[in-house]
Amino acid sequence: MTDFLGFAIFVAINALLLFILAFKVSLLRIKLQISLGDGGNSTLNNAMRAHGNGLEQFPIFALLLLALTLLGASQVVVAIFGLSFTAARLFHAYGLLEVSFPARRIGATATYILQLAAIIAVGIQCVL
Repeated sequence: MTDFLGFAIFVAINALLLFILAFKVSLLRIKLQISLGDGGNSTLNNAMRAHGNGLEQFPIFALLLLALTLLGASQVVVAIFGLSFTAARLFHAYGLLEVSFPARRIGATATYILQLAAIIAVGIQCVL
């Protein structure tokens, strides 16, 4: 079970982040009385995109971390990837919610770099 601890913690933390982002959308919908779409409200649109982008990026990265875990990668490697990805997603979400383009750019760039690095790491683990 210990071999999956890093992966399980990664999933739980990122699920919490996605829950918070979804809850923010719901609170804004109630406050703004907008039940569908964004009603032309940029704050709601940004909150929806922060949540949606997280949903787009998290599953593939979680699968990559799961593959690394199943292939016997070091838990240190899994932890570094997981923590780095989580930090990248926090930057991205903050950038969208607070309209900070530098934070959003850092988060997006780090996400792409980490995805590519994790893909390569899975490939390496497959040949080891």
